[in-house]
Amino acid sequence: MCGRFEVLGWDEVADVVRVLEAVSPVNAMPDWPARLVGVAGAVPTDAVPGSAVDVVVADSRGVLSAACLTWGFAAEWSQRPVYNTRLEKAMGPNPGMWAGPISRGRCVVPARGFFETHATETVRSPKTGRNIKRRYRFGPENEVPLLLAGVRDETCFSVVTTSPNAVVSPVHDRMPLVLSPQEAVWWLRAPWPDFANGWHRLANRGDVALTSCPVQPAAPQQNSPFEQTSLF
Repeated sequence: MCGRFEVLGWDEVADVVRVLEAVSPVNAMPDWPARLVGVAGAVPTDAVPGSAVDVVVADSRGVLSAACLTWGFAAEWSQRPVYNTRLEKAMGPNPGMWAGPISRGRCVVPARGFFETHATETVRSPKTGRNIKRRYRFGPENEVPLLLAGVRDETCFSVVTTSPNAVVSPVHDRMPLVLSPQEAVWWLRAPWPDFANGWHRLANRGDVALTSCPVQPAAPQQNSPFEQTSLF
């Protein structure tokens, strides 16, 4: 399950669009613009369900563009947004709410990294002093954006997940479906019959190179307006 990731800005996502437009069988890995790695010292912005996020979409002609969508689908059976889509569920015999988005609304979500919570490992919270489950950040080895598979409608999107590779599996039993540039273009543009026959090749992410780093829980801010001073 992916419930938090580091987003790219609109201009950076527009650069991703240009890179993906340049992908072809003879140019499967074009040079990424240097600006995609961000400005030194910049603080990445995290997206959580309900956030507005810039993603890459394709129109009916296969023309790529950036669009701002809300992370998470509303569902009658859930009080919270549904923000992850299992690949095997969406492509299975009973896709449910994912039938339309997977067939007509695939998108790509550029990210600097994503977070997963360890099933058992804990760390003491500086805010409460209690033990909480530790989060891990996963990022690219080569300092270029991760391309996460997504599905969408006109206003919202969900991150597609699959079985974890060897880097993620010690922490979590699912991971986002991370795509190569060539796979991302196919994800966006493949006609439905071709996609329905070829999606299985994306399920195994064993060759996706990722870094893994435990995240230190944030300490409380000294001058936070939400901290109340003692009355006694």
